[in-house]
Amino acid sequence: MTELLYLDNSYEKEFEAQVVSVKDDKFIVLDKSLFYGESGGQPHDEGKLVNDSGEEFNIVFAKKFGNDISLEIDKPGLKIGDKVKGILNWDRRYKLMRMHTACHVLCGFLFKDYGAKITGNQIGIDKSRVDFNIEKYDPELLKQAIVKSNEYISGEHDVKIYYMDREECVNDPNMMKLASVLPPAIKQLRIVDLPDLDKQPDGGTQVKNVKEIGVIEFLKSSNKGKGNRRIYFVLKD
Repeated sequence: MTELLYLDNSYEKEFEAQVVSVKDDKFIVLDKSLFYGESGGQPHDEGKLVNDSGEEFNIVFAKKFGNDISLEIDKPGLKIGDKVKGILNWDRRYKLMRMHTACHVLCGFLFKDYGAKITGNQIGIDKSRVDFNIEKYDPELLKQAIVKSNEYISGEHDVKIYYMDREECVNDPNMMKLASVLPPAIKQLRIVDLPDLDKQPDGGTQVKNVKEIGVIEFLKSSNKGKGNRRIYFVLKD
């Protein structure tokens, strides 16, 4: 099982770890990792591993498989038992953190004002999208949700992260706003809490304060079929 260091501190940029698995000379599993593995609509982190000899191995892809993070490196050379230093591509990570928290703020208002549950999302470096189920398709209402999101961001609220028992979480109707719930095997849920707006189980990386998001700008929206809508947005500093 890979210890996921980013869950409790998304701002760490370097760490030390040991190689516990190697497949096809390029797929590496470490005993601990700051690198986020692609899942839940959030793209993978990038960066590099450096062994004791100073040789560098670039991370070109990362994916979460069960309890492990599989890191794809750009060349062979690492062996089981090797000790490495991991260095995160911080610029990429921080952009994704800002985008991810922006999604939570926007989704909070979509649920609060329209009762919309989230059916999907795709976080990106340059733009992101959120899919949600709402009966009436009205682009002006969606733009208004972004206006309210930016008003909330200007309030500079701290983002709280803590853990809850699964049973306590699923019995809270204000907590489970996703159209599908997390796997039953997960007993302790990590909660991302935006004060006075939204609380959700979440395993991704987040900023410490919503002011770090910047300004959310509406890009476009679309009607994806019966009850399913999509909104695209970008961030400005």
